[in-house]
Amino acid sequence: MSNENLHLPISYSPCMKRLAILALVGILLGCQSTPSTVTVVEHVDLDRYLGRWYEIASFPQYFQRGCVATQAHYSRRQDGRIRVENECRDRTLDGDVRRAEGVARVEQGDPSHARLRVQFFWPFWGHYWIIELDPDYRWAVVGHPERKYLWILSRTPTLDEAVHQEVLARIRAQGYDLAPLQQTLQPPAP
Repeated sequence: MSNENLHLPISYSPCMKRLAILALVGILLGCQSTPSTVTVVEHVDLDRYLGRWYEIASFPQYFQRGCVATQAHYSRRQDGRIRVENECRDRTLDGDVRRAEGVARVEQGDPSHARLRVQFFWPFWGHYWIIELDPDYRWAVVGHPERKYLWILSRTPTLDEAVHQEVLARIRAQGYDLAPLQQTLQPPAP
């Protein structure tokens, strides 16, 4: 059998060729080494995690539109859950204070205490996964199992640049595309 006999009598238009190339590129991109699931830290001591955190950077979200100087404060409730108090300034460091209060709980069956659910509006619960955490609880990264949300938090309004770059590398290793990440304006340190 010669090669002539293998020729199929199908002609592809330039448009069909482009679609085939795009499909191949899509398949190849889908095979990249992006982790399929986001992993959480091995263990979180929730009592050490409580307290004030400053937002260093985040993925833009509609519920934070116009927020600057964003902070979160976590405290223990009598029922064992965590009280969540988020606060930001509207558009400028001197803008009106905006607050939202919610509650968080550890996901059922999670011994790490790194997978939490948070609720600001009944009956909706959202994922709050602690995916990176400094051993001394000086900074943390909160993510989402589908990489929809991302927050870099610090105990201080600023994060050392070398530490910041290390944190970004860790987030990339989790498969996050950091293109949408935006720095959060915080007041200068006193």
